[in-house]
Amino acid sequence: MQAVLTFPDLDSEIFAISLFGMEFALRWYALAYIAGILIGWRLVVALVKRPRLWPGDRAPMTPAQVEELLTWIILGIILGGRLGFVFFYKPLYYLQHPLEIPMLWQGGMAFHGGLLGVILALVLFTRRHGIALLSAADALAIATPPGLFFGRIANFINAELWGRPSDLPWAVVFPGEFAQYCPGWETVPCARHPSQLYEAGLEGLVLGAALLWLVARRDALKRPGAVAGMFFVGYGFARIFVELFRQPDFQFVSPDNPMGYAVQWGGAGLTQGQLLSLPMVALGLILLALSRRPRA
Repeated sequence: MQAVLTFPDLDSEIFAISLFGMEFALRWYALAYIAGILIGWRLVVALVKRPRLWPGDRAPMTPAQVEELLTWIILGIILGGRLGFVFFYKPLYYLQHPLEIPMLWQGGMAFHGGLLGVILALVLFTRRHGIALLSAADALAIATPPGLFFGRIANFINAELWGRPSDLPWAVVFPGEFAQYCPGWETVPCARHPSQLYEAGLEGLVLGAALLWLVARRDALKRPGAVAGMFFVGYGFARIFVELFRQPDFQFVSPDNPMGYAVQWGGAGLTQGQLLSLPMVALGLILLALSRRPRA
């Protein structure tokens, strides 16, 4: 008999209260965003208070500017993440149901869209305040892994974005009809890779630890663009790897395309997540090249 793990009895809501006939709930996903943003903010504040870490022993921002930037980043995450999900994953659905686009409480955020939103917010903010863009990007790169870690843990608690069918000892039987239906799988209900935890480990813990090591041991912040470049390359390759175990979005799966490739040739292809990660790797390599240029 296949040895698998049963999904823990977890509720997506931490608690709910009723006020004036309306119900308000705190969900794990919201708590993950809050924790990730707060920890990232405190990390950046701690970094800018250590001018010796930066080029010319001068931090690119003051703690007060970091707090102002936080508002811009939150807007970039929310607007970019939601619009990225709409355009990258379900454009036809939302074209037919445009009034559902602002309904964030129904779920649906895309990391790559949120990243684009953050990049745009960062560019606008640094231009407005005359802040060195690459050094500010390095700071945000260090702040991002905690949010990725908590976000993926919340995905697991919510039993969403699960992996492909698996018979490994740590495979999990997730709740829900769609999660337990695996065409051609011998065991019903089938177990799946806990790919959310793979991503939490690689994108959150491993990548975050690597960036902090580069800052503390290799003086990476003194080379503007190096830390951001390593983040883009590291996240891109981590996501490309985990996509091998992650169940693709159902809109990409068909009898002729059981692996859910967004683009394919012959028997191979790339999932949507892998396709969106390739530009990140390319951008990261460009930033690493720029960081190696001699400084005037």
